[in-house]
Amino acid sequence: MRQMAVIAPVAMVMVGGLSGCDAAQPTDSRFAPDYQGVETTLLDGDLVKFDVAMQGARGPVDVENYAECAAAQYALIRGYGFARHLRTNVYEEAGLWRGDAVYTISPALPRGVRTIDAEVVTASCVENGIPMV
Repeated sequence: MRQMAVIAPVAMVMVGGLSGCDAAQPTDSRFAPDYQGVETTLLDGDLVKFDVAMQGARGPVDVENYAECAAAQYALIRGYGFARHLRTNVYEEAGLWRGDAVYTISPALPRGVRTIDAEVVTASCVENGIPMV
C-alpha cells in the first residue's frame, strides 16, 4: 500500500505535466503563390535587371527564387547558358512582395560564387511551378 502512495503522486505529476502541453494546432501551410509578372530591363550588354512581383510569398527567398527563374530563362532565350547573381532587393507592402534582381548572363560559366546553370535552374523552376520570362 505504501508503494501506491509514492507512485500516485509521481504519476499525477507526469500526467499534469503532459496535460499542460498545448496540442499541436493544425496550420494551413499550403504554399499558393500568385506570381504577378516579370519586367526585364537590359542595362548594358550582358547586365540584366529583373523586377518581379508576387503575392503569397513565404518570405524573401520565394521572391529571390522567382527572379532567379526569370534570369535563367532569359539567359537561355538570349542563347547563353549561365548567369551570375549580382544582387537582389526584396520588400513587401500590404501582402505584395516585390524584388529587383541584377544578373550578368554569359555563354560560359562566369567567375564568382553565385553562378547558375540556366538549364538546371529552368528545369527546377518547371518542377516547382515557378513561371519564367
